[in-house]
Amino acid sequence: MPAYLLLLVAVLSRLLPHAGWWNFTAVGGVLLYFGARRSWREMLAPLAALMATDYFLTVYTYHFPFAWQLYLPTWAWYGMAMVLGRILLKSRTTTVRVGAGALLGPTSFFIVSNYMVWTSGWIYPKTLAGLSACFVAALPFYRNDLISTTIVAGAAFGVPVLVRRMRAARSQVALAE
Repeated sequence: MPAYLLLLVAVLSRLLPHAGWWNFTAVGGVLLYFGARRSWREMLAPLAALMATDYFLTVYTYHFPFAWQLYLPTWAWYGMAMVLGRILLKSRTTTVRVGAGALLGPTSFFIVSNYMVWTSGWIYPKTLAGLSACFVAALPFYRNDLISTTIVAGAAFGVPVLVRRMRAARSQVALAE
């Protein structure tokens, strides 16, 4: 159940307007969590929800025609982020592993998405200077993705640990009385 509530937060975080520097989305952290805590079959839910969100945003918010071929790298990244969560966090969840996922997820998305923007040739020339300009222009989004992924993944993996420790401490106090 918590995974699906987190998925709802991820979808809503993409649909709500982003004010200036905020640009907070829960997508990266939620995908890591789904990869680590859900079955392979259950990973279809976030993939479908995020694909539908991409369609909705493209057509109804940005008013562009939807070309699914342009989204294939993003959708492949959604799957890769869940696989990253499975590899890093399924068998053993530690602060270092969650931190690694929170770094690798946004970094891989930054590289993939901005490379695809550059190769489209719509905004940046297909030169080394164009590639550099594309990556530099995306740095604020990368920073915000790192922050939001770290917060969401930290909460998704850390809150259950905190609750267990609080219960254990309460049990110890009750036994001592």
